[in-house]
Amino acid sequence: MSDIKELTKKINQWVAERGWEKAQKPKDLAISLSLEAAEVLEHFQWKNERKVAKHIKENKEELADELADVAIYLLKLADKTKIDLRTAVENKLIKASKKYPVEVVKGNSKEYYNLKKQARAQRPL
Repeated sequence: MSDIKELTKKINQWVAERGWEKAQKPKDLAISLSLEAAEVLEHFQWKNERKVAKHIKENKEELADELADVAIYLLKLADKTKIDLRTAVENKLIKASKKYPVEVVKGNSKEYYNLKKQARAQRPL
């Protein structure tokens, strides 16, 4: 069994023990995922690189807790929507590799953003 499946199983057991499963609808899990991601951002807001490094060193456990919250909601949402997250990530990397070839974007963030802008313009409304 993969690490993702094992973690999801532990999370589901933890949620079930508390009787919270009925309240965990995909919409609410997505909202919670976003809120927890925003709490991660608070650790970096208004800090330059030096202050970020110091903050991480001094607040590593708190940051780890926020990242864990994000991961928990992500795994719950994937499970609830029956999305195999491992496969989804692997497929996304394949798609992204085609969209952003190494020989075009390596070391060139400007070209990455140009390609991203072009891809958005080609999407149907």
